[in-house]
Amino acid sequence: MTDYSLFTIPDFDANDYANAILAGEPYPQVHQTQYAKPRTGTALESAKEDISVAISKLDLSIEDVSKQIKSLVTAHHEELLQRAAGVNNLSGSLTSVRRGLNDVDASLEKLRQKIRVPYQTLETSAIRLQRIRQASDALRRISRFVVLSRRLETQMSELATFDKPGTTEKKKPNNSEGLSADQQDDKERTIAKAALTIAELGALLDGPEETEDTPGKDSPETDDGTAPAMDTLVPLRSVKAAAAHIPFIEEAQSKVTHEMESMIMTGLSTLDQSLLASSLQTAYNLRALPTLIQGLSRDLCDAVEERIRTAFDLSRISKEVISKESVPSSQGLLYKSRVRTEPTNITAPQWTAALWARLESLIEEMAACCIKVYTLEKVLKLKKDPITQRSFLDDVMKVLENKPSSTFWTSLGRSLEKYARDAAKGSTFLQQTLSSGYPRLLRLFHEFFAKIAVHTDTVYTQSQQSPETVLVLRALSTFEALYLSRSTTRLNEAVSQAFAGGSRAPPGANEGVAIARAVMNELDSARFDPLLMLAVARNVGAALDGATMRAEGLISSDRSVVTLLGPMATSQQILNGQVATCLYYCWTNLEKIAEEHTESAASLVRPGVKKLHVTYDSIVDPLLTAIRRELASIVSKLHRVDLQKVMDPMAGMAGPSLYMKDLADKLNYVKTQIFTNFSSDMTQSWVLSIVKYVIRIFVLHSSIAKPLGEGGKLQLTTDMTELEFALGAFLGPSSKRGLEVAGEEYKMLRAMRPLLFLDTASLASPTHAANLPPLVVLHHILVRSPLPLPHIIHGWQEAEYVRWVEEHRNEDAWSLVEAALVGKEGEFVELARRVLRQARGE
Repeated sequence: MTDYSLFTIPDFDANDYANAILAGEPYPQVHQTQYAKPRTGTALESAKEDISVAISKLDLSIEDVSKQIKSLVTAHHEELLQRAAGVNNLSGSLTSVRRGLNDVDASLEKLRQKIRVPYQTLETSAIRLQRIRQASDALRRISRFVVLSRRLETQMSELATFDKPGTTEKKKPNNSEGLSADQQDDKERTIAKAALTIAELGALLDGPEETEDTPGKDSPETDDGTAPAMDTLVPLRSVKAAAAHIPFIEEAQSKVTHEMESMIMTGLSTLDQSLLASSLQTAYNLRALPTLIQGLSRDLCDAVEERIRTAFDLSRISKEVISKESVPSSQGLLYKSRVRTEPTNITAPQWTAALWARLESLIEEMAACCIKVYTLEKVLKLKKDPITQRSFLDDVMKVLENKPSSTFWTSLGRSLEKYARDAAKGSTFLQQTLSSGYPRLLRLFHEFFAKIAVHTDTVYTQSQQSPETVLVLRALSTFEALYLSRSTTRLNEAVSQAFAGGSRAPPGANEGVAIARAVMNELDSARFDPLLMLAVARNVGAALDGATMRAEGLISSDRSVVTLLGPMATSQQILNGQVATCLYYCWTNLEKIAEEHTESAASLVRPGVKKLHVTYDSIVDPLLTAIRRELASIVSKLHRVDLQKVMDPMAGMAGPSLYMKDLADKLNYVKTQIFTNFSSDMTQSWVLSIVKYVIRIFVLHSSIAKPLGEGGKLQLTTDMTELEFALGAFLGPSSKRGLEVAGEEYKMLRAMRPLLFLDTASLASPTHAANLPPLVVLHHILVRSPLPLPHIIHGWQEAEYVRWVEEHRNEDAWSLVEAALVGKEGEFVELARRVLRQARGE
């Protein structure tokens, strides 16, 4: 089949093709070949042939195409006939659809005529109605404006009548001084009414959008169609009738504002709450209450800050001192530059007096400002909007970040801290004066708290401190730290002086009293202030810990401390005695802190005092234990004496035993050599406890002495008499009652004599065995019987058994004796069991 691709090119043009044939040029051109498929050489060379050949080729091609079309139609004639019939049917359907579309276009045009025309008419009427409403609203506001303007003129005229009595007195800041109480009340009401009128006039002039957030305007802005839009309101300032009244309104507003400010200043200075309430109501009516309160709070805080800065200003103090001095001008010129910076030794007292006078004046002014702030806040809480019943303070808090009182305390604390710190850094004089006189400075602030307590809710007592008071006192932390540093130095110096001699000159009673006195002085100086008291108490605890460490460094703990060989006390015992005396007088004097000071302060000092006591006990307890052990060892020698010998009627009374002489000598050694290293106040209780201990030990040992004959009984009686003399001498002349101060132990010793000579049947009688422990009676019954004693059964030594009895309860000792009676019968067993029943109350 002939190639017909040349005629299928999208840009094929018959005229271009004919021109190319006539010109003998190839077709398509080079720029057209990109759209054609690659062709054979026959197709490209056809353009160079002559025209007749080209025409003949075209004719042949046309005939070929016609034949092909005819063959296609012949082959597919049935399908073509079916499609032709379908086209005829589709033509009828399209005709009906076109007819329907024409009907829809006609209906749409009619509907457009019914809606568009009324809409355009309605739009025109709505615009006209809006303009009518604008005009109506403008007329309404102008009418209201005129009424309010006339009312304001009347109110200002009435207000002018109140000012007439004071026009001649130009020096008076407030014309109300010449008015009676009723007239003053009428004037305040008139000013409040005028303020309300001025605020309403301002709302009419400026539009409601500027007064939306003002007090009393709680309803949100609405955009419904019942009111004209905000941007279409007619401004009354552009209306000549209203603009003519604007100067008068501004003048009236200025006058009312001036009267309001005068009333507020007068009310704050006199603390007149009714006058303050009227002035605040006027400010509320003027829609200026938040701004006014914010300005007043800032002014009061600035005033306090300025007074604080002035109080610590050395240049002003120097000018004040120089103005009071009457010195020659040459001398004044000589020291002028120095006086302006720091005082000399001569002028220091005058500077100090001037500084404290300034601080006292500062406290007065701070109290006055604080009372004003709280009075203002109190009135704001009490005053309420008559419509919403919301307090003025709630409205003010929409603008302010904190309450006026909170703002005042924060500003006061910040200013005090700033200028106190700067003063301490910049002036040695201020640093020394206010740190050494910090208690006096604190007392000034106590006066400040006492003055404002009546008007405020602040509390500063020993048991409770308001956060505001703590905030203010924390601002003085610079001077407090310096004072506490000095206090700590004084305490440490007292401790250092007490232990300055070391082991060569150990501290004694005087040093212990000096430490306690230094501690009490520091605590007494800070007693008036609870916070300072706690801070000083912490320093006291640290100082006492230091004293304990110094004392522990001096204490000797080797064997020579508890040795009692004699004849003289060892150097270690003397050293420990001195240190113990110092600790004793220190902690006994400091035990009174709990009675004289608060529990919180005492709880901080008590651990340090307890450490002193523990250190004191670590010295005394081992020594007393050694003394008791030594005395018990001497008494236990009683069992080496032959007590079963028969009494010789021709011989006289035997002398005391050797062990009793040793006991008397040892008691004398303890009293004259050991206890003399300690204070008599300390040894009194020790002597009495040792006397009671020796009596108990002797009675127990004598009750288990076996075998015991008549001569032995007489020897024990002699030893008892010698023991009484030795113990009486040990007690010394200070004991007026003698051994009777030993109480039950002395009665037990006296009752031991007749027990030795009682007949066996009477041993169980409560009358004959009175004042004697049941265990001693049981021992004596076993001594007379053939039964073994408890320590013999267990294989103990006498000293071990007595020590065990001392360390255990009476019931345990009775049980031990009862165990020795198990399985035994006889007279002595019955007597022992009867004594046991009586002891147990059966």
